[in-house]
Amino acid sequence: MKRLVAWLMSGIVMVGLLITLALPPAAHAAERRNIADDKIAERAGKIDLNNCSVRRFQSFPGMYPTLAGKIVLGGPYSSVEDVFNLDLTDRQRELFEKYKDNFTVTSAEVALNEGDDRINDGQYR
Repeated sequence: MKRLVAWLMSGIVMVGLLITLALPPAAHAAERRNIADDKIAERAGKIDLNNCSVRRFQSFPGMYPTLAGKIVLGGPYSSVEDVFNLDLTDRQRELFEKYKDNFTVTSAEVALNEGDDRINDGQYR
C-alpha cells in the first residue's frame, strides 16, 4: 500500500512539473509601469508645474523657495504662461521669463501629489 501511494504521489509531482513547463512564463517586471513612471516620461526632462514640489526649483537661482512656493501653490495650470497670472513682483516675472523654457504642464496626477503637500513632498537630496 505504501508503494502505491508513493507511486501516485510521484506521478502527481511529475504531472505538476510538466504542466508548469507547458504554461506561458509570467510577465517580465520591465513591462510593468505605474502612473508616476508614465507621468515622468511625459514631461520629457522638463519640470512639470502641476506635479512637482518646490525642491525641483533649486537648480534655478532666485526661484527657490519664495517664487517656487508661489508657483506650486498657484496651480493647477493649463499652460506655462498661466504662471504670469499669479501675483508676482517684477523681479519674479523676470526670473520666470528667464527660465520658462525649462518647465512644462501636464495634468495633475494624484500619484505625484499625494496628500497635496507639494511644499515638502518628502524627497530629499
